[in-house]
Amino acid sequence: MTTAFDFQATTIDLQPFDLGLLRGKVLLIVNTASRCGFTPQYRGLQALHERYHAQGLEVLGFPCNQFGGQEPGDAAEIGRFCETSFGVRFRLFDRIEVRGGNAHPLWRWLCAEAPGVLGSTAIKWNFTKFLVRRNGSVFRRHPPQASPESLAADIEALLAEPG
Repeated sequence: MTTAFDFQATTIDLQPFDLGLLRGKVLLIVNTASRCGFTPQYRGLQALHERYHAQGLEVLGFPCNQFGGQEPGDAAEIGRFCETSFGVRFRLFDRIEVRGGNAHPLWRWLCAEAPGVLGSTAIKWNFTKFLVRRNGSVFRRHPPQASPESLAADIEALLAEPG
């Protein structure tokens, strides 16, 4: 059975990263953008990171430029923006595609495991969020308009599950 821990991605520092290194953690995986109406959610994602990281939460941000061209910068620009504008300290990755033929394999898997409204597997906009259990299975998909704060109860429930 495939899990989230079977994938690799490139970090914002352009280094390969094996998600298997996060095995046993609860993951909050989000497609992000710097010029979106939902961009202020970076603040809430950082707050979740600060509140729950020591308990085993890993917030993973995946910048994407597929929705309205709202993430046009390169990795260095994205990283600087997130740090200076929102104090982001959670793990960020290099810009990827989250839908279509060039979608990152992790995102193809997430969408298949947790379809959206009416069974749609497509990502419809920036800041779609996936919560992943400690065993690497997808728990739930949350839409872009769901504030990071609204995920706290789900996160607490997943952190309480045995590793």
